[in-house]
Amino acid sequence: MRILFVFDSVEAPAAANPRLGRRLAAALADMGQEVEILELWDGTHAPPPAAGCVTHSLPFADEAAMNRALENGAAGGTPIPLRLLCLAARPAAVGAAVRQFVLRAPRRVTATRKTLESLHKSHPYDAVCAVAAPYRAAFALEGAALPGARKLLWQMDPYAANESYRAPGGYDRERTLLNALDHTFITAQAAPDYAPGGPLESCAGRVSELGFPSLVPAAREAPDPRLCAFCGTLYPGLRTPDALLRLFPRLDNTLTLVMAGGGWEAFGPQRAEAQAALGDRLQILGPVPHEQAAALERRAGVLISIGNTASNQLPSKLFEMFAAGKPVLHLAAGPRDAALPYLARWPLAFVWQSEADTPALRRWLAENAGRTLPFEKAETCFPEFTPGCVARQFLRAAAPDAKGAAE
Repeated sequence: MRILFVFDSVEAPAAANPRLGRRLAAALADMGQEVEILELWDGTHAPPPAAGCVTHSLPFADEAAMNRALENGAAGGTPIPLRLLCLAARPAAVGAAVRQFVLRAPRRVTATRKTLESLHKSHPYDAVCAVAAPYRAAFALEGAALPGARKLLWQMDPYAANESYRAPGGYDRERTLLNALDHTFITAQAAPDYAPGGPLESCAGRVSELGFPSLVPAAREAPDPRLCAFCGTLYPGLRTPDALLRLFPRLDNTLTLVMAGGGWEAFGPQRAEAQAALGDRLQILGPVPHEQAAALERRAGVLISIGNTASNQLPSKLFEMFAAGKPVLHLAAGPRDAALPYLARWPLAFVWQSEADTPALRRWLAENAGRTLPFEKAETCFPEFTPGCVARQFLRAAAPDAKGAAE
């Protein structure tokens, strides 16, 4: 099969969704498929190549500058008038804003659509798959004229049900999108929306579940049992550091906590209070390249996971932790935390839900910090998250003769 993937890293060059998409693309190429990639990027941070795949590049420096000036529309942060002044100082960003907010025709949609049509015309594809979120590529694919190609969407994050932002058009817009495509891959956590009585029930025959291709062997080194590491982005109301920063001062004072990733703008007071309590036992690095975060996790004796308050969103990062064979300390977001069923399958997991769990956590850390399990153990526990398994499921739905949900 000739397959084209569309990945979007304009807002977040180190985001997991494009990285996991490239991993699936490489797995499909390794299986003998002819795979190409269209990368939508910020014009500064060039996406890495995927082994065995041909890559086409489409930069959007104007939209990246607009998003930086407007701080991605996030609540809090810089006052709106100052954001607009910052925007006005960047002519390319102003043009992007006019196209998006006035003309309702973001260049990332219109230019991507034209590029898809041009690529398909020159060398037709059997299937074209957009990975979301972000959803610009999906909307471009929706309106693209691609005769003979199956239009596919891989929803790693939901659209209308996403609690971290308000999706324009809500479920009505999502239904229109899904009905315009041939097939959509969803996460297990999104399945309730398609059940009888759910808001997307009418689209149930057009979707199938697909795991994250997160489970791959990682380079290893002797871990430091005293080092606890969290790598991820924080989001107000979805994934917050509060519980972790309150908990850590109550643990063994030989432990150090290193946190890498963005989102700290909304948590200034919590950061200051924790820094005062922990001193040099707390290091907050902010956003770092993926390679630097991976190196930090290799050194760590304990990996930390923070649960999402939205029960329909599962961090794909969790399975990379399992693949590393490390002890995983998970701070649960409540009884409906989407990660809990998977943590129950991992022998080196501890789920902290309240202060009552702290004594047991201290014992668990003393017994397990620095331990590692072989990759084969993770493969046995989570076979559906290996790239090979994900690739085979993908091909069943991507095939030209596929009908409805994949078997």
